[in-house]
Amino acid sequence: MGQSVLFHAAIYIRLSREDGDKEESDSIGNQRKYLEEYASKAEGLTVYDTYVDDGYTGTSFHRPGFQRMLADIEDGKVNCVVVKDLSRFGRDYIDTGRYLERVFPELGVRFISVSDGIDSIRQAYDMLLPIKNIFNEQYARDISKKIHATVASKQKAGEFIGAFASYGYKKSPIDKNKLVVDEYAAGVVREVFRLYVGGMGKQSIAKRLNAEGILCPSAYKRANGDNYKNCNRLGNASYWTYATIHAMLKNEMYLGNMVQGKKHQRMRGRQKVVGKENWVIVNGTHEAIIDLETWEKTQKLLQKKHKDIDLETNKNIFAGFLQCGDCGRSMMKNTWRRADGTKGCSFYCGTYKRQGKAYCTPHALPFSVLEHIIMGDLEEIIKNIEDLQKLVESQPFPGSKGKEVTKQEIARVNGELERVKKLKKSVYEDYKEGLVTKEEFLAYQKDYREKEALYARQAKSLEEKSGDTSIGDIFMEPWIKRLLGQKNVEKLDRETVVEMIDQIIVYEGNRIKIRYNFGDELGRLFPSVSYGGID
Repeated sequence: MGQSVLFHAAIYIRLSREDGDKEESDSIGNQRKYLEEYASKAEGLTVYDTYVDDGYTGTSFHRPGFQRMLADIEDGKVNCVVVKDLSRFGRDYIDTGRYLERVFPELGVRFISVSDGIDSIRQAYDMLLPIKNIFNEQYARDISKKIHATVASKQKAGEFIGAFASYGYKKSPIDKNKLVVDEYAAGVVREVFRLYVGGMGKQSIAKRLNAEGILCPSAYKRANGDNYKNCNRLGNASYWTYATIHAMLKNEMYLGNMVQGKKHQRMRGRQKVVGKENWVIVNGTHEAIIDLETWEKTQKLLQKKHKDIDLETNKNIFAGFLQCGDCGRSMMKNTWRRADGTKGCSFYCGTYKRQGKAYCTPHALPFSVLEHIIMGDLEEIIKNIEDLQKLVESQPFPGSKGKEVTKQEIARVNGELERVKKLKKSVYEDYKEGLVTKEEFLAYQKDYREKEALYARQAKSLEEKSGDTSIGDIFMEPWIKRLLGQKNVEKLDRETVVEMIDQIIVYEGNRIKIRYNFGDELGRLFPSVSYGGID
């Protein structure tokens, strides 16, 4: 590139206290002023746009401002990137090096780091650049450890360290580590507890709040200017649900106790749920919204109204297996009595039943239709297996075919063996990080050791007889025996559903997709045959 080229520059700015950035000297305003002044004096440079990531760590490049800048670079709108220093650009030395040494040169993008004296148009990259990137990442790691230690200390002291307060509270304007009551939201919380103690169900409470036009917690926070997003919600749902009410009734924060440490996240890792026994709970840290008597009544009612599914008598043999193909919610059972006194049953989308047609469609599926589809599927599968078995018995397959099947089984077993080994290693790492208790670790370890030994024995046995295995041996597989045992079944029961089915996805118009527990094995035996009750 020559000096006569006019560069359309992207000013990139980033700040994250999580990385230990000094808020005053590295502030967004100071970076902007510093870089705009530089750009105004630089020859052949015009600013196309400014891209800001405020509160995003430099250890990851999945930042909205950075990604928007990349899109403009790829569209040819930007051909120069200007940053205050390398740490503003990124603290992961591998990805930082990839962008500076490969991605930007390939796209013809000039890179300028003002404080570091780096300008790719004037000289090759400094040999110390990768080392600087390593120091940046190590600095971020050290800061991350210190922050985790500080967070743990603040939690134990009963200080609030979350980004958003529980619905019903807000951060104190005087001390951000203290919670004060949000009177409007607190009134809604008290009403929810009053209704529940008074005998109204959780779903009925949710419907009532929706009918009254009361904003749900996530919508209320956004309406108050908080940049809040509930990652547990389906899509952009913004209404009260059974789950929201249930979580509220069990939230000990409303008793005036600080409850924190429910999740743990390592640097660049995913958040992991922490067992309740390891939560950090400090009593009496803020004003209670719910009095102790109401709280204790609520908890007793929650326990009293909870009951496990009785698989012997429960009529809904598909409980836990049916899912709406559009919104992802579980399907709900609806029963009625016919004129002749017999009962009928259909399944409907849970969102539709709870929230109405504004949120999803019925996806109505009669029990008799579902049972007919599954029984037809099982009959067809069993017939194919029986036909193949007869063919094998009347005309033995060449030994090479048997060896192929055995090799597939050996590969499958070895794959399972490797998976168990990885799980065993993973649970040990979780134990070292304090994510699981010693008792949980020992229980998991015992289970994985037993499975590891079992798969090792299976692999050895298959390898020993691989020389003389015939395809007929496949009919000794447990899953085939279980299927053949269903040959004379005329009606489905819960035991059969649990044994045979993994999931049933329901679409409109009585269309369903069934995933069987033995689907992979079926695919290997009958690659050209499709099951699953589609249409």
